[in-house]
Amino acid sequence: MKTVGILGGIGPESTVEYYRGIIARYRQRRPDGSYPSILINSISVTKLLDWMGAGQLSNVVDYLADELQKLVRAGADFGIIAANTPHIVFDDLKRRSPIPLISIVEATCAEAKKQGIRRAGLLGTRFTMQASFYPEVFRREGITVVVPDEVEQAYIHQKYVGELLANKFLPETRERLLEIIQRMKEQEQIQAVILGGTELPLLLRDDTACGIPLLDTTQIHVEAVVAELLA
Repeated sequence: MKTVGILGGIGPESTVEYYRGIIARYRQRRPDGSYPSILINSISVTKLLDWMGAGQLSNVVDYLADELQKLVRAGADFGIIAANTPHIVFDDLKRRSPIPLISIVEATCAEAKKQGIRRAGLLGTRFTMQASFYPEVFRREGITVVVPDEVEQAYIHQKYVGELLANKFLPETRERLLEIIQRMKEQEQIQAVILGGTELPLLLRDDTACGIPLLDTTQIHVEAVVAELLA
């Protein structure tokens, strides 16, 4: 059996969802009573956010590469980063990794293409919304990625870091996010929303919002992990 190595803890609540999700989906795909082999290295989201805020991406790569090595030494056959924002350095980390890595962005892009989506909104941390890693990957498949305006981005980032990463999921925050999605649907003609932060599905738990699909990047990533475990 293959073993997946997870760089988790960024944040902890969504890592729990990964663990539960991988086990549940694996058992659906293989109902023989067996369980998947999973390693989790729970790392510091505070360090990552501080370095990203300071633009010190080389520190992010070095840190993730060192923590990935722990998973490799423990026996991981392939790895994932259980978060969207650190994928800002995914290509650099992939080049340094001795094991294959499954990208949450590429997996989500494949799902969007499968659904026939051509224009998708992106919610996440400020780093994710302002970076190019989502638009670049989606552009290759002819899909345009649209982000909220600057005021909305500031609100989403503040709530993400101040609430969601602290395991606070408030109804008023949910309602404001739905208002942002509705505006983007009306004014930007988006056909779906990428929940580009693995805590967002813990707040927006439905499959749709404002009449358009929500692409749950956590569950999409989980599906890709289980497919690799069973390959």
